[in-house]
Amino acid sequence: MQVHCSTDIVAFREILIAWGKEHFRPFPWRFTESPYHILLSEVMLHRTQAIQVVPVYTKFIERYPDIRALAAVNGEELHQVLSSLGLRWRIDLILDMVAGLMSRFDGEVPSEKRDLLSLPGVSDYIASAVRCFAWNLPEALVDTNAVRIAGRLFGLEVKDSSRRNRRFREIIREMVDPVRPREYNYALLDLANQVCEKKKPRCVECPVFGYCKNGALSISKKVLEIQACDSI
Repeated sequence: MQVHCSTDIVAFREILIAWGKEHFRPFPWRFTESPYHILLSEVMLHRTQAIQVVPVYTKFIERYPDIRALAAVNGEELHQVLSSLGLRWRIDLILDMVAGLMSRFDGEVPSEKRDLLSLPGVSDYIASAVRCFAWNLPEALVDTNAVRIAGRLFGLEVKDSSRRNRRFREIIREMVDPVRPREYNYALLDLANQVCEKKKPRCVECPVFGYCKNGALSISKKVLEIQACDSI
């Protein structure tokens, strides 16, 4: 199948990634390619503010630097370490997840998505984030942030169910930079946090406003027409 790539999509990626380098949020889990560290950070970040996770994550990784060290702890000890994050059910999931890693994957985090998804507590988003940030694979991170930005870019109504909507998922997937997915996804997350906020988006500060549905260089139709883009 012949693939057609929009030059505007490429330009959008370039601008977003360049902006992302200037506005990069230096969280500790962004300075590692360890699948284990990234997996644990994503589990901690679930329904929790990043600023709350930073001190807990830092101490956690110092105390349990690898999966085998974590596999040796009990639930009560883990609860004490993670208590400030709340969500006690998350602790049981971590213990079950580690047990699965030890018994089925020899204490290593698998890179195959189906294997990651087979682990307790690992959602499609977490599996995609681990693959992207640990191995720089072109995974789309479909969460409320990505859906909000996609909805505004393409003038689509965003609902609670939009994360499961095929159209949204295809758009978000096609927008990912195939060569620099890690940089792209970090930039997209930072754009959602710093500019394209839920209630009061700061459009005048947006580096890609010209590509928004209401902008002068809207790429909406072009993205919706393509199915995939080869590496640029």
